[in-house]
Amino acid sequence: MNQEQLITELKFKAVRSSGSGGQNVNKVATKVELYYDLENSKNITNQEKERLKEFLSNRLNNDNVLILQCSETRSQLKNKQIVIAKFLDLIAKGLKEQKKRVPTKTPKAVKNKRLAKKRQKAEKKANRKKPDLD
Repeated sequence: MNQEQLITELKFKAVRSSGSGGQNVNKVATKVELYYDLENSKNITNQEKERLKEFLSNRLNNDNVLILQCSETRSQLKNKQIVIAKFLDLIAKGLKEQKKRVPTKTPKAVKNKRLAKKRQKAEKKANRKKPDLD
């Protein structure tokens, strides 16, 4: 997967940021929205697409388009750079294969220690009972 080729498939849209911020917010479109059409991407194999669909299932819309947005700074250029970095990070995480977990076995010494403590506690409690005089 080549990052430069992926970036060429992205579409950007600059919109006005929401919330407080004074006059700058009302007149300058600094918020950047990134659109990535996963279904029609030519730089990702079908197997990778399936893996990404599963990973990004709650972020994709009905047309399998990923939409990310950033309005962290007052600069449109910086917001664009931030949203591209977020996108590349998301794709890298989605394509990374998870390691299989190898279950470990509890050592015999640990089991024996637990059982010995259990016996000790049982004896301690048994000694608290009143003696049987029969």
